[in-house]
Amino acid sequence: MLRHLVGTLLAVAPAAAPAHIVFADPQAAAGSYYAGFLRVSHGCGASPTVSIRVEVPAGIDIARPQPKPGWTLAIEHAPLRAPITSESGGAVTERVSAVTWTGDLPADEFDQFGLMLKLPVGAGPLYFPTTQRCTEGSNAWINRPASPDMWHMTAMPAPMLIVVPATGGTTTMAHH
Repeated sequence: MLRHLVGTLLAVAPAAAPAHIVFADPQAAAGSYYAGFLRVSHGCGASPTVSIRVEVPAGIDIARPQPKPGWTLAIEHAPLRAPITSESGGAVTERVSAVTWTGDLPADEFDQFGLMLKLPVGAGPLYFPTTQRCTEGSNAWINRPASPDMWHMTAMPAPMLIVVPATGGTTTMAHH
């Protein structure tokens, strides 16, 4: 069923991309490190985008945003339920809960906003509620579909990443 769901989502993603904020690569292996890029393809009508705020879903304990030249970056944190050990051996007690990029993106241009994530070991959809603020107005890409295969039919859907079962113990991104 998950393979069918991924195939269905990939089939509709190109048609949905111009009207939504989407991940450039909409799927990744469970337990892997994933460098994902959220594509913002338009402003609010003719108004330029001035900030993008992305909420990182619970279950992602490690997230790092990619800085963008000309944009400022603000990172929000939340406590972890239980401390985890980082790859360097130190204790981690909080996680990145949201990231906001502030800058200027003309309404008739697109850009990508990067996040490096350590994905959970379980497969399934992850939603990243995103608020796009513009010089005039905003778009709240925050709605979760009733099921992942209904994403493209949901008004103002939150960007979705499908986490698929890991195969052969490999990761999607070896360097981290």
